[in-house]
Amino acid sequence: MLWTLKRMCSLLSLQHYYQNKLKLAIIGQSLFGQEVYSNLRRQGHKVVGVFTVPDKDGKADPLAVAAEKDGTPVFKFPRWRVKGKPIPEVVEAYKAVGAELNVLPFCSQFIPMNIIDHPKHGSIIYHPSILPLHRGASAINWTLIHGDKKAGFTVFWADDGLDTGPILLQRECAVESSDTVDTLYNRFLFPEGIRAMVESVQLIADGKAPRVPQTEEGASYEGIQKKSNARVNLAQPAEAIHNWIRGHDKVPGAWTVIDGQSVTLYGSSMLGGSVPAGQPLEIEGASRPGLIAKNGLILYGTDGKALLVKNLQFEDGKMIPASKYFSSGESSSVDLTDAEKKMAEEIRTIWKGILSNVAAIEDTTDFFKSGAASMDVVRLVEELKQKCASVQLQNEDVYMATTFQDFIQMFVRKLRGEDQEEELDIDYATKEVNNMTVKMPYQCFINGKFEDAENGKTYDTINPTDGSVICKVSYASVEDVDRAVAAAKEAYDNGLWGKMNPRDRGSLLYKLADLMEEHQEELATIESIDSGAVYTLALKTHVGMSIQTFRYFAGWCDKIQGKTIPINQARPNRNLTFTKKEPLGVCAIVIPWNYPLMMLAWKSAACLAAGNTLVLKPAQVTPLTALKFAELSVKAGIPKGVINILPGSGGMVGQRLSDHPDIRKLGFTGSTPIGKQIMKSCALSNLKKVSLELGGKSPLIIFSDCDIDKAVRMGMSSVYFNKGENCIAAGRLFVEESIHDEFISQVVEEIQKMKIGDPLDRSTDHGPQNHKAHLDKLLEYCDIGVKEGATLVYGGRQVDRPGFFMEPTVFTDVEDHMFIAKEESFGPVMVVSKFKDGDVEGVLERANDTEYGLASGVFTRDINKAMYVSERLEAGTVFINTYNKTDVASPFGGFKQSGFGKDLGEDALMEYLKTKAVTVEY
Repeated sequence: MLWTLKRMCSLLSLQHYYQNKLKLAIIGQSLFGQEVYSNLRRQGHKVVGVFTVPDKDGKADPLAVAAEKDGTPVFKFPRWRVKGKPIPEVVEAYKAVGAELNVLPFCSQFIPMNIIDHPKHGSIIYHPSILPLHRGASAINWTLIHGDKKAGFTVFWADDGLDTGPILLQRECAVESSDTVDTLYNRFLFPEGIRAMVESVQLIADGKAPRVPQTEEGASYEGIQKKSNARVNLAQPAEAIHNWIRGHDKVPGAWTVIDGQSVTLYGSSMLGGSVPAGQPLEIEGASRPGLIAKNGLILYGTDGKALLVKNLQFEDGKMIPASKYFSSGESSSVDLTDAEKKMAEEIRTIWKGILSNVAAIEDTTDFFKSGAASMDVVRLVEELKQKCASVQLQNEDVYMATTFQDFIQMFVRKLRGEDQEEELDIDYATKEVNNMTVKMPYQCFINGKFEDAENGKTYDTINPTDGSVICKVSYASVEDVDRAVAAAKEAYDNGLWGKMNPRDRGSLLYKLADLMEEHQEELATIESIDSGAVYTLALKTHVGMSIQTFRYFAGWCDKIQGKTIPINQARPNRNLTFTKKEPLGVCAIVIPWNYPLMMLAWKSAACLAAGNTLVLKPAQVTPLTALKFAELSVKAGIPKGVINILPGSGGMVGQRLSDHPDIRKLGFTGSTPIGKQIMKSCALSNLKKVSLELGGKSPLIIFSDCDIDKAVRMGMSSVYFNKGENCIAAGRLFVEESIHDEFISQVVEEIQKMKIGDPLDRSTDHGPQNHKAHLDKLLEYCDIGVKEGATLVYGGRQVDRPGFFMEPTVFTDVEDHMFIAKEESFGPVMVVSKFKDGDVEGVLERANDTEYGLASGVFTRDINKAMYVSERLEAGTVFINTYNKTDVASPFGGFKQSGFGKDLGEDALMEYLKTKAVTVEY
């Protein structure tokens, strides 16, 4: 009975699966056609016939190969009509299959109207543009040539016009400044086009497919682009030249004339920042000579702007890096090891499988002269990725090493890591300071390169010691955010980082930590002049703890583990359930200005160790150590796109990161109001994971039975450490009544010994506040305290000297209702309240009477009292007889409106991982 019930359920399931399915004729060719065909069959539609092109050089089209393997009838007609009239036997063969719908995913043949209109549902066609724009056969090319901001495709009902039929479905995407025909096709038009074709067929099967007439408003038709009309006009603005080149990359190839011969240009990108040095190159028709630089060929537009061309191809088909144009000799060949020789023979077999029309693959066999086309390039690259995932092979590598011998040489060099990119191009702002020359990158860091913001905007970053301008820094735009996220997504989805062995990833992070240590004096100096941190503190804490953090998380890379879980067995079968910890994908990190490098390290080290890629926005007022860190990450070998740094405003860059649909996690340290806005934006956009380290008003309770000298010393540190710009700073001290006056007296005495001055002076105790607006806010905070009746015992004023210096300040007689008792100063302001002797419960109630819960502290010699108080304090961290003692292995984060999620320790790693449960039946 049970078996019968299962059988009935199975039959009902099959009946549901096959209802509203059609008999289809697939007319077309290419890998796209093959994927559409395969996906339609998987959806339960019956393909009654495939009509494709004849074999070329003995090789069948991918669509034919797949259909023949499945036993689907395949017809390879050279043509469908002669002298404008349909060929009767071809028409009869087509009609015999009994199709209800013709699906034309990509078709280069002219199909007669009596074939188009014959099926019950007619015919649908895929076209790679947003019709009625760019009708014709080179739609993707023209999308780029015209500099369209949007690309897309249309599935439409075929009629007797040229791409003029009613629209069934359309999809669109943004065009990125670096897009080529290949990237646009591979990123969107190919994968989304396959899904859309399958969706369209199902809409027709369900009777829900629309027929929206095309408007002629905005319609355009451009002809097929051929080599003969692809010459680039160099007498126009740089962006127009760039669009022309990328619109013809790879087919048919934009070309120009250099030294009397036609040279095809590939791999164009707009050049941001200053133009590097190079050797002049005369180019026919150019407004000024080009430059052969170490990164490629630089071309100038009539507007004075420049673009970079990566590769050149000569009339004989040979392609070279443009940077090697003046190189006279060929690179020497490498001797292969036995293992490499074995690999070469395996690659020879792959070549033979593709070039099936060639009797044998010799060392001199040319891939393209043997009949290979662009789709064969894709196949070769993908097969080799499966064979040897550690080698990052690109399509252009095949074009640049066309003979088998050259290809093997290129492949082996990549295998050995001998093809590393040349040294990073950086425009530095330099300063002679702290007895050294400090070199500071100042541009956006996107996809492994420093470049100006898209809109060219900059802003001044200020030295708080004297108010002088350190340098101008790129002011990132929304477009820069989108480019950085796209780079991070590409690096995660398709780059080396996502495929890397975790132990190798850890090795890179160790190397990065070593480089940070090697440059620690320079980093500490930059931190001092950009944030006002005292140099000795910057060296030990800002930089020192950053190095420790990267080393700690580097060690975690190969220790991320799941679990095996015993579950109830589905007898008579057995089950195994296990969990995997996986990275989230692209993460955004937004950090504050008080510890610019350390906050970067606390979040990004865990993020990277987990295998994610990141886009980081440093605080607008302290961007320089983050950009120096980006430089060191390249030197450490971190692949391009893994780390991206965008200086700029929180309202623009931070908001776009919160809203961006491709970001899966956002880590933020900053104020509670901004944290709430970020959380809301992350929820509304794509429900991205969030961790927040927000404001605090950390209580420090000092009992009369404490070591008072230590309590004074640590109490001062709890408030004045890093000029009070410290997220866990003790925002309110509760001092037991019997020692209150002595405590205050000792604090004032110690403050008077503190040296306020230049943070680069090794004897300085107290440097400038981070920026002018913050100093003004602190002065206002003190004014409010005085007006509300608190006693200003010391300080409360700006120091009379250049820069943003404030006196260390002490308030007493602070009552619970006062503004300064409730709100964080984030500066060198000690807020002291007394409590009655022995009133433990009362002081605990007052200490917990806050919406914040980041940190707290207690000083007492009574360990029982200390442990009791620590249990009752509502804070993420409790210090007992110490303060500010953080460690890379100990989790750090708050409760209540101080946020959620942890930095540091194993807990931080979990913030950047997701858990997948897998159940196997055997």
